[in-house]
Amino acid sequence: NNEKGVPQLLIRDLKFEKKSLAKLMFSPDQENHPSKAPVKYGELIVLGYNGSLPNGDRGRRKSRFALFKRPKANGVKPSTVHIACTPQAAKAISNKDQHSISYTLSRAQTVVVEYTHDSNTDMFQIGRSTESPIDFVVTDTVPGSQSNSDTQSVQSTISRFACRIICERNPPFTARIYAAGFDSSKNIFLGEKAAKWKTSDGQMDGLTTNGVLVMHPRNGFTEDSKPGVWREISVCGNVFSLRETRSAQQRGKMVENETNQLQDGSLIDLCGATLLWRTAEGLSRTPTVKHLEALRQEINAARPQCPVGFNTLAFPSMKRKDVVDEKQPWVYLNCGHVHGYHNWGNKEERDGKDRECPMCRSVGPYVPLWLGCEAGFYVDAGPPTHAFSPCGHVCSEKTTAYWSQIPLPHGTHTFHAACPFCAHQLAGEQGYIRLIFQGPLD
Repeated sequence: NNEKGVPQLLIRDLKFEKKSLAKLMFSPDQENHPSKAPVKYGELIVLGYNGSLPNGDRGRRKSRFALFKRPKANGVKPSTVHIACTPQAAKAISNKDQHSISYTLSRAQTVVVEYTHDSNTDMFQIGRSTESPIDFVVTDTVPGSQSNSDTQSVQSTISRFACRIICERNPPFTARIYAAGFDSSKNIFLGEKAAKWKTSDGQMDGLTTNGVLVMHPRNGFTEDSKPGVWREISVCGNVFSLRETRSAQQRGKMVENETNQLQDGSLIDLCGATLLWRTAEGLSRTPTVKHLEALRQEINAARPQCPVGFNTLAFPSMKRKDVVDEKQPWVYLNCGHVHGYHNWGNKEERDGKDRECPMCRSVGPYVPLWLGCEAGFYVDAGPPTHAFSPCGHVCSEKTTAYWSQIPLPHGTHTFHAACPFCAHQLAGEQGYIRLIFQGPLD
């Protein structure tokens, strides 16, 4: 109780039904008969979307994409190297059934590397293009945008054929990432201006215009995770320190002791959108949407109240995640006191954005609270006790603490922490706040 004798509760004080929630913790994959299910390598989840794209997920354009073992292997591996101007090089480029990468060194010289079929791997391609070789179509993420019309006006910085992921078809189903994807003619062209070089063993390698950056977290994707170091991945999958700016001609230093192998929680930045890689095993330990729904019902069942209007507050259902509901909880971001919507304490001289909390008189932004519905972003299955600032997306304490430490690439040379559910840049000392609810007076 506070000084006024009003009961207050932190959500962690609620007695969550551990057994009933434990049942919901397992992924739907495990509920179905795993023997019949196709092998899942993992999933890519685009940061900034709370469970689905604003206008709904359609076809290859959606907020998350699952990579399953293909009925027939479609992976490729490098084979013959041709110095161009030779008939074989021209033939490799023009052959629609032959994968190849062309490195233009000058107008007079191009090196063409032929790729052959690899029966041990599956290849998945990601980019902005809607052409058929792209498995997962990704467009630029506009922070907090509620409709795709907001996103189309921006000149895209995402490459049409941004990257490819190669998965081993046999256990442990290792996934590796490479910059650039093959186009409809099964070619990758690195023009004169692209950074490229000959490696010590006589092979060619290069970087794409805006680059493909990867960060592997330390301690995996768990409640003990810590941010790793951002690196750039080359066309051949080698690892480099970052260039001075995204498209600088000079490559970074090669990092010999790191690989392009993705791990649970790896982040992939395509300069305009950031993707989170979750392994199938990692997802099996992650809360499901059912589990998050149970937590939502648990909070609502405790009947938290507005300390001003004494009306009962309730988080709206997951499906209504964009419309402010009349019972919606609101929070003062400086102190964490949760209220229902009211006009009390509006500071006109402050553009109406800052409000004074009736409970503790601290002045700051006052925003509606939304549950984080994208389960793949959670590092644990803890109750939703904390909210990101300034957007008001609610999730577990460990999840807010983790994402608030991650410097996400922004533009061509800056980094900042952002809410994974809406991509808004985080504000305030920590970037998140602990929520203080008031319990019912009866």
